[in-house]
Amino acid sequence: QVQLVESGGGLVQAGGSLRLSCAASGRAFSSCNVAWFRQAPGKEREFVAALRWDFRILYYADSVKGRFTISRDNPRNTMYPQMNSLKPEDTAVYYCAADQSLIVAKTANEYDYWGQGTQVTVSS
Repeated sequence: QVQLVESGGGLVQAGGSLRLSCAASGRAFSSCNVAWFRQAPGKEREFVAALRWDFRILYYADSVKGRFTISRDNPRNTMYPQMNSLKPEDTAVYYCAADQSLIVAKTANEYDYWGQGTQVTVSS
């Protein structure tokens, strides 16, 4: 069992940066693939980035490629996206997710563990 708690959201101007954190509890975290998703009002939950448990596979959505960087610190049971050059369309609730599947998924229903979400608002 893995429990996830996000933090670090807030209000930022367009072009600015934010670093979110996702703290995990449970010994299984280091063997989990991890991912970030986001959901804007009135829209479906959208894939942002994913990283395999051994760091060997890394995916980004086209909309964030070159601006966002996902990382993890297994000894500290924490994962991060560093979000740079933020745009108003990045405004959403951001969720971290984890899963012990062999495949690094880009769809939300493949992930078993979820955080509660943290709001990111980018003003123009």
